[in-house]
Amino acid sequence: MWQSLVRAIYLILTRDAALMEIVALSLRVTGTALLCSTILGIPLGVFLGLKRFIGRRMVIALMYTGMGFPPVVVGLFVYMLLSRSGPLGRLGWPIIPSLFTPAAMVVAQTIIAFPMVAGFTMAAVMSVDPGLRQQVQALGATPWQTALTILLEARIGVITSIIAGFGSIISEVGAVMMVGGNIEHSTRVLTTAIVLETSKGDFSLAMALGLILLGLAFVTNLAMLRFQGRALDR
Repeated sequence: MWQSLVRAIYLILTRDAALMEIVALSLRVTGTALLCSTILGIPLGVFLGLKRFIGRRMVIALMYTGMGFPPVVVGLFVYMLLSRSGPLGRLGWPIIPSLFTPAAMVVAQTIIAFPMVAGFTMAAVMSVDPGLRQQVQALGATPWQTALTILLEARIGVITSIIAGFGSIISEVGAVMMVGGNIEHSTRVLTTAIVLETSKGDFSLAMALGLILLGLAFVTNLAMLRFQGRALDR
């Protein structure tokens, strides 16, 4: 065990090519998915936090359900959606991602992170003092200006929602394994590589990947605690 740990640290310090390739792909896929879920989730969270409409509770319930969705179920849904016999795969459009590609993994991770970003954004917006909204509207602000002002006031909670979304997908394995296939030099990311290398008995590389994944998780949680601490100090 100790030999594997020493070897794992050596691989990290020397920036082993195979190791760096896996890390780079993981960050690229997760970063793209996080960007997509942020672009979609923050506007929805602000809308649900500010507007009252028929069916709002149903939408919120669906969003909360999505926050607790097992990732492997998301992977199954995306797999069936993008397969050649699926509703999107049979169309054959170039813009539709194919299975066992990084694009398919991005779709799955976006679906996983989106409800979390939207849900935490909604909670952050709803926690803003209602008096601020009334004051801004009394000054003649448009609905867009009002929403932007409240969003800026809730920015710490919104940033926390993005960090939480990142943490939920960087360590996910079921969905990306199902739609990505864990193909070397193509779709092999941190979590799927750990599973593969452990099954092969290459504990050095598996531990190196695990240490990097733990480091990313630690940085994510540290950033979340930092922003939450700022909110409490206000």
